[in-house]
Amino acid sequence: MHAELEDAAELPLTDEHDERAVYVVEGELACEGASYAPGSMLVLRRGAMPSLHARGATRLMLLGGAALEGPRHVFWNFVSSSKDRIERAKEEWKEGAFPKVPGDDVEFIPLPG
Repeated sequence: MHAELEDAAELPLTDEHDERAVYVVEGELACEGASYAPGSMLVLRRGAMPSLHARGATRLMLLGGAALEGPRHVFWNFVSSSKDRIERAKEEWKEGAFPKVPGDDVEFIPLPG
């Protein structure tokens, strides 16, 4: 969900969803005594119901939903429920099998070692 808060606005959050996060797009956000700048993502503990406080005009993305079943594996930009799929994605990246980013067909970022 996209949210725009005016300076000093407060947004209380519920514990409606198992997994929740807040991404600060613009402005500054205060939550439980800490400040967060643009580009910050707050991952909320299950059951927590914090209030978000805008410091200046602030734009946020609120993310959440039911927990996914089973484990997740992460390597660099790859996330999967299968370790084998991660390994295949690594090889596909090295081979250039992923489509290029529209408007940027020159830069290639190598797979981290």
